[in-house]
Amino acid sequence: MPPVPPEAPEAPEAPEAPEAPEAPEAPEAPVSPVSPEAAVSIDRPQLARDAIGLEPAAGIPTWMLNIMEQIEFPRLAGQIAAFDEDAHVQQMLDDHRNVQGQLDPDILKVPYGYAQFPRFTYTIYGYEAYFTAYALYAEVIERHFSLQADLAIRINRASARAYRVGDLPPMNRLDDDMADSRGTLASIKSLDRIWFPHLARAIGPLLDEGIRLVWHCDGNLMQMVPRLIEVGIGGFQGFQYEDGMDYEAICRMKTRDGDDLLIMAGVSVTRTLPFGAPEDVRRELSWLVEHGPKRGLFLACTRSVAPGVPWDNLAALVEGLRYYREQA
Repeated sequence: MPPVPPEAPEAPEAPEAPEAPEAPEAPEAPVSPVSPEAAVSIDRPQLARDAIGLEPAAGIPTWMLNIMEQIEFPRLAGQIAAFDEDAHVQQMLDDHRNVQGQLDPDILKVPYGYAQFPRFTYTIYGYEAYFTAYALYAEVIERHFSLQADLAIRINRASARAYRVGDLPPMNRLDDDMADSRGTLASIKSLDRIWFPHLARAIGPLLDEGIRLVWHCDGNLMQMVPRLIEVGIGGFQGFQYEDGMDYEAICRMKTRDGDDLLIMAGVSVTRTLPFGAPEDVRRELSWLVEHGPKRGLFLACTRSVAPGVPWDNLAALVEGLRYYREQA
């Protein structure tokens, strides 16, 4: 047998490095003063995460909640406290008269953009952060809706006054994208709980003034439609039929006062106009008129017409709109 080599001597142990001194605790960041009504106590129970099966990815909701607590909520509270109703009324009247003065006398401008309500703010925080926070910290998102509604009440009260003082056409369209082709971006049950009550509060002053509010439809809003009617929405605009918006069913519905809905519908700009034939355009116009309300139907396109639509289809559209205008 070959000789066994002697064991190598053990290396001496390196001396232990001295422990780094603990960093002093950073002082708490000052929070902007905010009224008790706007203060938020955030409860972040582990139970919410367990129930949903979703862990915050890399602290995604945390930074967003900090922004809401320290910046957004105080900002809204400040806007509520500083809101100048007289200035808003004058600005709305000046804007309306300025635009109306630039239009042909046969064109009636309807106020737009002066009716406010609580909105999703994913355009600020991004889809992932916003809807993760929505799922995990619904009480914070509801507080945001509540503050938005508190401000909207003041704005809409002033807007209602401007409608009255300026004898403006009593209609306004409300725009916010709350659905995609599959349905609402948040579960309808959660909207029932934390959004619809604040929407109802926000639009109350306009409804009290008799303003007809028309909801812009983007994506599949069918679950929302009866609920929107229940809180006072009196019409709908822009239908994506291909996503499941049931035009015929909606047109059979009534306002909460029992009147026909005001419907702004038109030829599809995603299917019929770009990819159909002139006969398809005429057929769709006929279908819209046949199944639309007998009074309160505005014919146009479902939304803006994009480049690339065949000229013959545009000509058929204009011809059809002129025909039904003359028949009215």
